Amino acid sequence: MNVSIVGKQFDLTDAIKSHIESAISSLEKYNLDIISARAVVTADERNGKKGFNVDFIITLPNKNSVVIKQKDKDVYAAVDLASERAKKVLRRHNDKIKSHKAEKLEEIEAQKIIKDEQKAYAQLADEIVPMQLDLYKPTELEEAVEKLKESEKQFLVFNDIDSHMRVIFKRNDGTFGLY
Repeated sequence: MNVSIVGKQFDLTDAIKSHIESAISSLEKYNLDIISARAVVTADERNGKKGFNVDFIITLPNKNSVVIKQKDKDVYAAVDLASERAKKVLRRHNDKIKSHKAEKLEEIEAQKIIKDEQKAYAQLADEIVPMQLDLYKPTELEEAVEKLKESEKQFLVFNDIDSHMRVIFKRNDGTFGLY
């Protein structure tokens, strides 16, 4: 991270520079890959009252620069207040990045359910044995009636001699219906 400290209309002492550098270095804990940080300290005297303006300009990748402006009577207090405001902005930006990429609890649970279903399907696939269907063999009507009488099924689908698909079913009165 490039750090630059500038004093306008004001001579910066080593103590003020080290205080500003420590304030800027405390911003690195948010792991936002700060490209550069610039601190501009300006002395301001209006109506006989002396004050200081501190501007922090923080450049982040893939985002516009963050500008923090703070005024106070004391240089150290202005730097501390600007540092706290910068920390708040960077923390919010960091939380936004983390929460944007984070998966919701419902999505995690849905993924677990999908994985469980895939495992169950894989187990079923091992148990499934392909068989030749009798459906394609032509069957006479009397033979189909006998098959239905012997089984406990309610209906039977079969192809008749003319290759028409037919359905024979049991009625409530014990007789058989045919489609």
